[in-house]
Amino acid sequence: MIIVGVDGSRTGLEAAAWAADEAALRRAPLTVAHAVPKWVHDESGSARYADVARWMREGATTVLAAAEDRARREHPDVSVTTELLPGDPRTALINAAEGAELLVVGSRGIGGVRGLLVGSVAHGVAAHARTDVVLVHELPRSPRGEVVVGADGSPTGGRALEWAFAEAELRGTRLRAVHAWAWPQPTGFEPADEDSEQDALRSLQELLAGHQLRHPGVEVVAEVVHGHPVEVLKEAARGADLLAVGSRGHGQLAGMIMGSISQALLHHSPCPLAVVRH
Repeated sequence: MIIVGVDGSRTGLEAAAWAADEAALRRAPLTVAHAVPKWVHDESGSARYADVARWMREGATTVLAAAEDRARREHPDVSVTTELLPGDPRTALINAAEGAELLVVGSRGIGGVRGLLVGSVAHGVAAHARTDVVLVHELPRSPRGEVVVGADGSPTGGRALEWAFAEAELRGTRLRAVHAWAWPQPTGFEPADEDSEQDALRSLQELLAGHQLRHPGVEVVAEVVHGHPVEVLKEAARGADLLAVGSRGHGQLAGMIMGSISQALLHHSPCPLAVVRH
């Protein structure tokens, strides 16, 4: 099952369309979910606010119907259901997604603060969900038929690689595995060195070898780029169908829920972003 959280915003509808595409690829049912406060959800609540609660439930029904319609128009063959969830949208979506294959949300909702690139719900879900999350910004107008994945050799990076291989296989697209091989030093970036770059490329190819055996039909491009991982992955993902990263990479502090790279890409990914859990 795939769950998509919607709130009536344009990016919410884009997320519903993307989730319908993914459900069709995986031959999985799709649940379109929207959250309202518990007192609104509870129809037997205080009579004092009954009219307000009824009005808000009607609005929620409209939001769900619009997103359901968008999903069905994308893929009439996908089984689509709707669910009205009680409580804070972040907690409600995270709990509803327990056991789901994927949780999909739009990058910014109707309550987003002007100027912010990622809304609080999208950020909270990406940071705390126990399942894989896809954050949908605007969909690429002419995707180039490629899944991009960040490869850093970490445990979550390894699962992101396997996830990305499986996704590229589902889509029948090329996979571009990208490794940013030099990190900034206190005095600036280390100077580019051809031997170091070749060593990094060999390491990346070794990292990919086992995944390629499991997915022999996927065309793979291994790319090593000198630069900061966020900038490298942003550039690599321009026009891609999807960018996949692990939730935490090497060098992250113990106890951190998300690494700095995945957090930055929540704001700056130029295409839908998959945050893959370990």
